[in-house]
Amino acid sequence: MKTPTGPPLATSNERRPMRPLPLLVAATLTLSAGASRAATWPERPVTMIVPFAAGGPTDVVARIVGDHMSRTLGQQIVIENVAGAGGTTGITRGAQSAPDGYTIMMGHMGTHGAAPAVYPNLKYDPSKDFAPIGLAAGTPILIVARKNFPAKDLKEFVAQAKASGDKLNEAHAGVGSVSFTTCSLLNSILGTKPARVVYRGTGPALNDLVSGQVDYMCDQIVNLVPQIQAGTIRAYAVALPQRSPALPDVPTTTEGGLPEFQVSAWNAIFAPKGTPKEIVAKLSDALLKALDDEATKKRLLDLGADLTDKASRTPEGLQKLVEREVARWSKVLKNVGAAPN
Repeated sequence: MKTPTGPPLATSNERRPMRPLPLLVAATLTLSAGASRAATWPERPVTMIVPFAAGGPTDVVARIVGDHMSRTLGQQIVIENVAGAGGTTGITRGAQSAPDGYTIMMGHMGTHGAAPAVYPNLKYDPSKDFAPIGLAAGTPILIVARKNFPAKDLKEFVAQAKASGDKLNEAHAGVGSVSFTTCSLLNSILGTKPARVVYRGTGPALNDLVSGQVDYMCDQIVNLVPQIQAGTIRAYAVALPQRSPALPDVPTTTEGGLPEFQVSAWNAIFAPKGTPKEIVAKLSDALLKALDDEATKKRLLDLGADLTDKASRTPEGLQKLVEREVARWSKVLKNVGAAPN
């Protein structure tokens, strides 16, 4: 019998994995490089995508909050307006951006709540495809009507809406817009089916409300304060638990007997999924500092913004808000023929 030749077999104590060291070294170097980039971030300006035209409510909130965040971060936050498809065009671009902290976006109730119910081919999932940063501000919703609408308060408005059927004309700024989705909620609560008149934006819809060509609409307080103060339209209620400091004489929906109608077109900051946690934490901290700053708060409150939802200012709180809103609007919009126009 021949004795086996060659190197002796390794004992169990001597066995080692086959050439793992280069992989371990590469992984360690990658993690170290990522941690180093997160530690020195930001080293250049940060782009905040606003998915609507300049001058609108979301754009104004983004510029006010971004101004203070720039000072905290030590780099400029540059606003890039990318409008289209109810805000989903800009949000899609943001979701597909490199998750390096240099592209963030200002989403809102429509892009991160109602959009899945409105756009069946939406290219992002609001609950899964983002790293939430925090809620920036709420923009309360008002129920308003032409100045000569006969109802003197919300209870009379509700009674007339229920009695009129499709004889009332409701204006909105297009399927998927805030005015469309929030009045869809109102109509579903009341069980009414008015004639819904579509416009290419809030401006034309509001112009026809002022001139009396349509009966009522739902929209953000930011767009309505001047007309209400001038008496060119009639405000019935603000859809908040408490009155807005911007319009202290306008009662809440709860005061008016319609507590079910509580809605705000909130605005919040998101980063692409996969953005390092250290960078998310820095962005969240900068946002919290902005919202605690008295001058910044005053600018937002003067705009009519609602800053009471402090629970949603953190990444965790915003994630829960998005999940609630997606579920809410899915139920509201599934039976109203919500398809993009």
